[in-house]
Amino acid sequence: MCYLCSVTGFFRRTAVRALLLVVVLALAGALVHVARSAAADARWIVFAASTGGGVPDQLYRVQTTGAGLQQITTGSKPATDPAFSPNGSSIVFARLGSGIFRVGLDGSGLKRLTSGSRDTYPVWSRDGRRIAFIRPFRQQWRVFVMPASGGAQKRLGAAPPAGRPSWTAGSKSIVIPAEGSLAKIDSRTGKVQKIYTVTLDPTLSQAATLSPGGTKVAFVGKRAPTGPPDCGESMCPAYALYVGGLTGNAKRVARDTGPAGWSPDGKSLVFASHGGLDISTAAGTNVRPVVSGAPVVVSGSAPPAWQP
Repeated sequence: MCYLCSVTGFFRRTAVRALLLVVVLALAGALVHVARSAAADARWIVFAASTGGGVPDQLYRVQTTGAGLQQITTGSKPATDPAFSPNGSSIVFARLGSGIFRVGLDGSGLKRLTSGSRDTYPVWSRDGRRIAFIRPFRQQWRVFVMPASGGAQKRLGAAPPAGRPSWTAGSKSIVIPAEGSLAKIDSRTGKVQKIYTVTLDPTLSQAATLSPGGTKVAFVGKRAPTGPPDCGESMCPAYALYVGGLTGNAKRVARDTGPAGWSPDGKSLVFASHGGLDISTAAGTNVRPVVSGAPVVVSGSAPPAWQP
């Protein structure tokens, strides 16, 4: 028997086994990394929906993958208009007839912040310190600001009548739909700092949302009707979701949807569509359903909120 051959074979077998072990460990590490990345990417989306039968809308959450559908709020009055805190752990929302509330993403820690029966569209500032919302004042919707913990609610007296507010980076300004366009106002006084030339429909675009980067706006507007003339002697009004820059024309990205919420990177949109919840690119491509419409019917009255 060749002793040298035996030793050489042993070392070869050992080397092969060691190499296989390294490969297995590397693959395992890669799988863990992929799993962690997928978990990190699967953020939550919060939206208003109903189970039908006259049950009022409540807030639900679902992961961007479509998994984990859960109800967050309960009650006899509708819950709507959700918006995330900057750290993604809490939600502020409006409850019709009761005011504005904040709650944890898991439904815990519910706290009432205002008592205005028609307070609506609350939105957290980027620094997490304040919440802006709108409230009827002398028969017009006006912007109010309060601490994120509740307390004194200040009307921004210099601001024009407004729709849903969107905070700018730095939290020094707020962008609002106003009189058929967008206005940038001072978050302390409401003084108009700039008027953007994008054209909005004063009756349909009040829930317009600003992209996280502050360069684009998504809004609902009219489109040419394409259905049969089933509204008397004419076709029924038809609507669409549009995205554009703050100046110039906007592009239609989807038909017959509710207002859109933005992904944290500003590359995607989420919106109610035909009772379900869809995600698409900001250009309207790669549309995929997140909630199909069962067991809940998604409300299209306010933008869904995408977790930061």
